[in-house]
Amino acid sequence: MRDKLVTVFGGAGFLGRYLVQRLAHEGARVRVAIRRPDEGLFLKPLGAVGQIDLVQTNIRYPRSIAHAVQSADIVVNYVGILNPSGAQSFEAVHARGAHAVAEAARAAGVRTFVHMSALGADPDSESRYARTKAVGEQAVREVYPEATIFRPSVVFGPEDDFFNRFGWMARTFPFLPLIGGGETRFQPVYVGDVADAVMAAIADPSLRGETYSLGGPRVYTFRELMEIVREVTARHPVLLPLPFGLASMIGTFAGLLPKPPITADQVTLLKTDNVVPEGAKGFEALGMAALTPVEGTVESYMYRYRRGGRKVAPRFS
Repeated sequence: MRDKLVTVFGGAGFLGRYLVQRLAHEGARVRVAIRRPDEGLFLKPLGAVGQIDLVQTNIRYPRSIAHAVQSADIVVNYVGILNPSGAQSFEAVHARGAHAVAEAARAAGVRTFVHMSALGADPDSESRYARTKAVGEQAVREVYPEATIFRPSVVFGPEDDFFNRFGWMARTFPFLPLIGGGETRFQPVYVGDVADAVMAAIADPSLRGETYSLGGPRVYTFRELMEIVREVTARHPVLLPLPFGLASMIGTFAGLLPKPPITADQVTLLKTDNVVPEGAKGFEALGMAALTPVEGTVESYMYRYRRGGRKVAPRFS
């Protein structure tokens, strides 16, 4: 890995920053392809002087992509969105964007290509998010049959959009919604474990060319995760069952907000369990066994939503 040039699209995002840190630690030269380089300046101290470079790139513009992958040894596409906005649609980012990055990398002679998708990617899904993730996977495979694709479940960590979102809701509202009754199952995976999985696949050529489904050490229902939110925030909003139909209606209107707490498409996603399918290749196939649990981890950053901050310690049964 030392002295190899790795281009990371989406390297300043929640998942990407952990990979950038690990690449820098292993001595790689890291080129972060980012729409607004000023928003990625916090990455610079993660490496030595000049080790991490920020390049203005928009995956909707092929010329900027070609510039970002020039002379790279490895290309990693971490770009993804949860809420479409303007030209940044699911189709533009997850499908056409993934295809454009793969094509540019192939044209530049890059031999190692890694693509970050999502657990639940399905071309027949009712959710646009899940459908476009699947289309993106297919587009990458057409260009790079030997590409490595990762499908994580809900990813948690200090900057996550799951526990932080519901932590904010627990602090702000007297209830937490149990969409569809709260029975949907999840297998939350720690962001650092996802980064380690990508590093393992990059380091060992025999692990490349596969699709890996990444889930944490335990499966939870949505209700159980909301109970954890109540515990670590030391707040006790009512857990309010919300039928999918009503939740979808609320999501339709909430989706019009600049930062919606939930969208109709996210409600659609909650109709399907988000766990690693039986028989799928995952962490074990990558040589990873010990994984980071939700308990004992989320309270390290969810204290910000407690009235007493760090002074109030959560208690898990």
